[in-house]
Parts: sequence; structure tokens; C-alpha cells
Amino acid sequence: MPEESWTPRTELGKLVAEGKIKTMSEAIRSKLPLKEYQIVDMLLPNLTDEVLDIERAQRMTDSGRRMNYSITAVVGNGDGFVGVGRGRAKEAAPAIRKAINNAKLRIVEIRRGCGSWECGCGRAHTMPFTVTGSAGSVRVTLKPSPRGVGRAVGDIAKVILEKAGIEDAWGFAAGHTKTTVNYSLATFDALVRTSKMRINPSIKLSTPIYVGGVLPVSSDQN
Repeated sequence: MPEESWTPRTELGKLVAEGKIKTMSEAIRSKLPLKEYQIVDMLLPNLTDEVLDIERAQRMTDSGRRMNYSITAVVGNGDGFVGVGRGRAKEAAPAIRKAINNAKLRIVEIRRGCGSWECGCGRAHTMPFTVTGSAGSVRVTLKPSPRGVGRAVGDIAKVILEKAGIEDAWGFAAGHTKTTVNYSLATFDALVRTSKMRINPSIKLSTPIYVGGVLPVSSDQN
């Protein structure tokens, strides 16, 4: 929940505090920069988070050894909104907080649907179409799957898909997938591409596509 002492400093924050923007979808569609994580706390109170990776680095200084932490975290509401962020600090707790807050600032609304020709149930449970994301040497491809398959992806991707609200998906990765940071960012990039894909309304779709499970893009728009 947002802190009581929060004073909005950006235009988007003021619109949210005044009640002129009431949903995260409206905030994203406003095209105003999201620079205050409290906005996400207010509009998505059911958001959950999870740490994906913890890196520790030691360096020698004149005063002795110094430890730095680099954290990768994911946030999501399990219903179409997800974000991945990183944070660094000298201690683990502040680094985790930074990672979670940065993930909130990078939150996106993804498209979900029933893009598998084997299913056709019409529910927003899987990917609407095949997407590929990349980060560094890692490339992650996510494909629609029928109901009941589950999240047939790697452990890191599985957590991100769960936070995004994807119940079923096939996926495979290439590159140095042991690099958890790049694997996480590549999976997130693939999900972001679902919202960037342009859909021609004149094309008949076999099943509806949902943006965040709320806004249907009907095949009868022509």
C-alpha cells in the first residue's frame, strides 16, 4: 500500500492522487512517464514480488573488504501486469527494496489469449501468439499452449509467467541461460512484445485476445 507521507511530484502521480486516473491501464495509456513507485502501489494494491537472483561482489579497499549486492526481482498481480527490475546496494535489504521498486517502475500490461490451435477455449490463459525476447546472449521464445499444459518453461521464466498471469505456455531458450539476469530480462522482453505487437482489426481471429485480461480485442471489429 502507498505510504501516507507520499507527496506526488510528477504529473502522473498528481493525477492518480486526485483520482483522475483510477486504474493502471489508464496510467499506462496516458503515456506519462512512471517515475514514482507509489503510483503502482496505489493502483495495484494486490501486487506481489519475488527475488529472482542475488549476486554478491567483494572488493578490497584501504579499509578492508567491501561487499556489494546486486538483486533482480519481479513484481506482478497475476492478472496481466508484470515488471522486472534490478537494484544494487552495500547491504542485501536495501538492494532488494531498490530492485522491487525499479520493477514497479518498469511494470507493463501484457496481452493474453488462447492462441493455441489445439485449444480454442477462448479464455485468456496463455500467449496470444509466439513471441521472442532477448537480453545479452539469451533468447527466450514463448508459444501458446492448450489448457492443462502448465508453464513448460525454465524455473526463472516460470516465476515471471506466474506473476504475469500466464497459466499455460511452451517455451525454450538459447544462449547462456545460466546467466539468471539475462534469462529474466529476456523472458520479460518477450512478454513486453505481446503488447507491442500490432493487430490488424480486419483480420479474423479464431479466439479473442485480452489486454491484461480486461480489454477484449474482438474479431468482429471490421
